[in-house]
Amino acid sequence: MLEVTALGSRYGRIPALAGVSLSVAEGELVALVGANGAGKTTLLKVLSGIQPVHRGTIRFDGRDIGDKHARQRVQMGIVQVPEGRQVFAPMTVQENLELGAFARGSQESIARVFELFPALQEKRGELAGNLSGGQQQMLAIGRALMGQPRLLLLDEPSMGLAPKLVAEIFARVAALKAEGTTILLVDQNARAALSIADRGYVMETGRIVLDGTAVDLLHDPQVQHAYMGL
Repeated sequence: MLEVTALGSRYGRIPALAGVSLSVAEGELVALVGANGAGKTTLLKVLSGIQPVHRGTIRFDGRDIGDKHARQRVQMGIVQVPEGRQVFAPMTVQENLELGAFARGSQESIARVFELFPALQEKRGELAGNLSGGQQQMLAIGRALMGQPRLLLLDEPSMGLAPKLVAEIFARVAALKAEGTTILLVDQNARAALSIADRGYVMETGRIVLDGTAVDLLHDPQVQHAYMGL
């Protein structure tokens, strides 16, 4: 579904990505792990059309989308859950979800979101800014699901959450994968991300330095030492 080849991007004169190549097949959950500042978020921004491509190609369903704007990519089915959740705090849970359906989804999608995250249905009339961190993360994912994504880009869903909530969020992500949603998951929590993934990539200073099946990466001494504290 997604094929990235020799992708480069920069902030002004500062390179952020240097020859990144990766792929995501339909129905896969692929994890991208690495330390803070490795370029993971930048890569997702390039894929979603927020950050420009400097060189290389992005192909979605075999079509080069490097020149497509973010809105066009959403309409094609590429939807991102941003780092830090970024919910619309002064709006209700219901209103946040409705905004998620603006470009592509439908109101029928909300039943699926409430089934996946029952807590959101209970809070549907409350302001998003009053939710807990875990509930806001659920809302950010739910808002993205309202756009009926064909490829879901998840950026650091475990950030700032207690271990119990991290486990709950990742269980929901695994459930989405089981339903057939194609997912590219970025997270510094390598153990949690790889434990639910099919394959994985390790990123350092804007480059892919290691890739393989999630099981192989979980047991790779280099990954264990650098990202799992073993």
